Amino acid sequence: MRRIVVVGASAAGLAAAETLRREGYDGTLTLVGDEPHPPYDRPPLSKQLLAAEWESGRLALRTPADLTALDLDLRLGVPATGLRLADSSVGLADGCEVPYDGLIVATGVRARRLPGEGAHVLRTLDDALTLRDRLGPGLRLVVVGAGFLGAEAAAVAWRLGAEVTLLEPAPVPLAHAVGTEVGELLTRAHLERGVDLRCGVSVREVTEDGVRLADGEVIEADEVLVAVGSLPNTEWLEGSGLTVGDGVVCDEYCEAARNVYAAGDVARWYNPLFGTAMRIEHRTNAAEQGMAAARNLLAPAARKPFAPVPYFWSDQYDMKIQAYGYLRGHDEVAVVDGDLGERRFVAAYRTGDRVTGALAVGMPPKAIRQWRQAIASGAMWDEAVRRQQPSPTGA
Repeated sequence: MRRIVVVGASAAGLAAAETLRREGYDGTLTLVGDEPHPPYDRPPLSKQLLAAEWESGRLALRTPADLTALDLDLRLGVPATGLRLADSSVGLADGCEVPYDGLIVATGVRARRLPGEGAHVLRTLDDALTLRDRLGPGLRLVVVGAGFLGAEAAAVAWRLGAEVTLLEPAPVPLAHAVGTEVGELLTRAHLERGVDLRCGVSVREVTEDGVRLADGEVIEADEVLVAVGSLPNTEWLEGSGLTVGDGVVCDEYCEAARNVYAAGDVARWYNPLFGTAMRIEHRTNAAEQGMAAARNLLAPAARKPFAPVPYFWSDQYDMKIQAYGYLRGHDEVAVVDGDLGERRFVAAYRTGDRVTGALAVGMPPKAIRQWRQAIASGAMWDEAVRRQQPSPTGA
């Protein structure tokens, strides 16, 4: 291969580009990014950057010298607009057609929005800086969506003195992912600090004065943050011939078509460790999948399935949350270490007869690492959990 194009200049795309060079690829390597900024880290956007603890320069994933050393054909601020599989070329917004022998799609996701104008979202560096400029004592902030992103932003805003209203359509925030009792614990953390958390409410639209709920009530706000999930950036692939369905559909090798691979938030691939297709929006997964896709593209005869144990973390108030595995769709949760009431615990998750996830709050990293190994080895639930410290909390 003499020409490889990586579309997406964030964690997954950068990891792919670096891996290609590290594995000995010395041909033309084009890295396309829709944002004008060099690759940067996204998790701090809702934490350290929003809280003004870090400045934007600290988010850079690599120094200018590091990027120069990769000898990239770097196309920043130019979104991809189309893919022609038959011609092996990618169309860009500036009218260029970039040919390729190999392609890695790493275009990530964008924030889902609500009807109406004027609301903030929190996906890019510019999003975070704009919202940060508004936060301060006495500001009335409505956050729509009490998932991890919305909860993190609400915690930062509260710490900065804002009056925060947090709206969530589910009866218990994050219960679908972490279980009802863990979700209730995270709920109490908001309520104890005076955040006005309202569950079981749906927002119809953003208004000039705040947000309008489905029942017609208007909740007034100076600023509104919409954190109701994301959409994979796949529109540019329409008509390309790639299979798209909640992301770019790939096999266990991250291959979407011949010599076309996908990685990061946009990739929906079959993870053989869990026996299911998944799309993971976590920073660690993006980097690992970028590396795996690059290796498989370069050496198809030696390619390996991408079968990771996903990992994510979240900081909310004084709580450090860490999780391994695939928690969604679990059948049972059991506290296996610590105490739920003290907010220092490890919970294990069962799907079928196996351990498929683990989540820790307020515990040192070593407390959860053994559960990562149990997930990776496909450990049976009875052996790994119930013989240790059974404490079922229900599904």
